[in-house]
Amino acid sequence: MNVPIRDLAGVRASEPGRIAALAATRRAPGGLVGSTGRLVLVAADHPARGALRAGADALAMADRCELLERLATALARPGVDGVLGTADIIEDLLLMGALDDKVVIGSMNRGGLAGTAFEIDDRFTAYDAAAISRMGLQGGKMLLRIDPADPATARTLESCAQAVGELAERQLMAMVEPFISHQVGGRVRNDLSVDAVIRSATVAAGLGWSSAHTWLKLPVVDDMDAVLAATTLPVLLLGGEVSEDQSTQFASWQKVLSNPQVRGMVVGRSMLYPPDGDVSAAVDAVVGMM
Repeated sequence: MNVPIRDLAGVRASEPGRIAALAATRRAPGGLVGSTGRLVLVAADHPARGALRAGADALAMADRCELLERLATALARPGVDGVLGTADIIEDLLLMGALDDKVVIGSMNRGGLAGTAFEIDDRFTAYDAAAISRMGLQGGKMLLRIDPADPATARTLESCAQAVGELAERQLMAMVEPFISHQVGGRVRNDLSVDAVIRSATVAAGLGWSSAHTWLKLPVVDDMDAVLAATTLPVLLLGGEVSEDQSTQFASWQKVLSNPQVRGMVVGRSMLYPPDGDVSAAVDAVVGMM
């Protein structure tokens, strides 16, 4: 029986074993792409890194019930293939009965908390490959921020390489989201120049003992042809921040989606918290571009 959002806390307290039981019986998807022939995922792993902002609202993602309602709306729309999240989000959706036939990607390293002195040190604090396999998920996602001036980057590189290999051993997708990053005014900022995105993609593609199951999650920048020419791996587009001018944002995505190397999109706040508040319309617009 599907659990209403208002009853999640009670079920978690009284029947924690129900989560593992539901994971064992969840209907898995037939593959990594759905009706569009490409992969459309809703991203919801931001809160675990303390990143709750969407647009001008610094605490937009802080209300968990509202976030789950928005996720359920998005996942129910035709053409949405699945979700990317941490265990708390994934397990809530599992209890709600929202994950049958969906591609589910577990977020792995959430230790680089937003706005902290150790933000670039992205420790693996969420899923590991063994848990992803045990829970019947389809893959794992990792954030790889490369700061040339911060030695902590080396630890993240090593950990991501190990995770790529462990997922490959289990024939599960390794979704790597790389950036060249710098400390600016005490905060980590990602370099979205074409050269920086190309460099980050080439480093990410070479992680681990096998790239057979590696997909790259890359931001949309000015010259995506040059970025895509830097790798032969499947690429998913990163939806990025909420934009007040969504028509321009969507147009830039649609242009890049014409390249067959782009296998889909991973969109979070732009779909879940659109400027007009209409989640269904935002989701349908993204699916329509596929």
